[in-house]
Amino acid sequence: MSRDTMISNWPFVYEALPMRVLFGVGTRSSVRDEAVRLGMSRVLVVCGPAHENAAREMAGELGDLYAGTYAGARMHTPVDVTEQALAILHELRGNGIVAIGGGSATGLGKALALRTDLPQIALPTTYAGSEMTPILGETKDGVKTTQRSAKVLPETVIYDVDLSMDLPVRLSGVSGMNAIAHSVEALYARDANPIVGALALESIRALVKALPAVCADPHDRAARAGALYGAWLAGICLGAVGMSLHHKLCHTLGGCFDMPHAQTHAVVLPHALAYNAPSIPEVMARLSDALGVKDVPAALYDLNRAIGAPRGLRELGMPEDGIDRCVELVLANPYWNPQPLARAQLHGLLSRAYLGTAPSVDPNSNQGAAS
Repeated sequence: MSRDTMISNWPFVYEALPMRVLFGVGTRSSVRDEAVRLGMSRVLVVCGPAHENAAREMAGELGDLYAGTYAGARMHTPVDVTEQALAILHELRGNGIVAIGGGSATGLGKALALRTDLPQIALPTTYAGSEMTPILGETKDGVKTTQRSAKVLPETVIYDVDLSMDLPVRLSGVSGMNAIAHSVEALYARDANPIVGALALESIRALVKALPAVCADPHDRAARAGALYGAWLAGICLGAVGMSLHHKLCHTLGGCFDMPHAQTHAVVLPHALAYNAPSIPEVMARLSDALGVKDVPAALYDLNRAIGAPRGLRELGMPEDGIDRCVELVLANPYWNPQPLARAQLHGLLSRAYLGTAPSVDPNSNQGAAS
């Protein structure tokens, strides 16, 4: 029996999310038609400062449906930023949201939808994947919390390969690694199932192939399309099943130290996978088969080097004494994880990620799934 079938995960539950996706080149021209279909007549466009030009283009595409722009989206969706945007949305009497940009813009659009239940359209420019999920992470007082709600799921996602063509090479690489992290954790999620498993492996294959090509030639449209395709599948995985230690670590690091989202995911991924490896031998075998390597954490670590990702959390501004704080926060409110959480092993994981040394499977790890 093929490992890729994941039949060992039965019985299982699979629930498809109500999502309309447009994928291709030049698809952003469909934004007005989608807005009309969703009953929008006064649209607020939200973005970060880097995408104000793209927001102006969206205003032109929307025509008389356009009401205004809020260009203050920030990483980790700070609640105070959402409150500013919400005030503008009310002032403009907006009845629809178009978010264009990376995870910060998508997160802000979702935070506004949570508070207003307005329809939203997402146009991703990175490989974040948040646009495919009913998950919202918000930061307040240095703590990032996440929740699931049908209200935050965008009604339409428009993937336009051309919107990713200007994504800087280094950001392209780490954004893609962030997407790979979604798919890797989906393979060993507590609610994993064969459909998500197949999508996750396809996503990982596509991204591992595309990212080095994008970094070698950022104008390679076929490579960009492959990366965006892989990221879309990764986003489906992220929205369909629960996440584990990797995402808990990254949410904690981002909320505590305001660290860049994609770069943090890229650095942590090989180390979190190595931590969990003793408890997920079947998943490690599938990943080895899919990537054609024996040591998957080492291969992901090497991929980080190849795409120019930061070597360690220290390069991202994390203080060394933050390791202890992060361990305490993870243990205080843990996500489900296949490998039991142990203080010393978590400290070792974060120490290696901080210094940028190679990932290591702890020989003293206790095997067996966490309860």
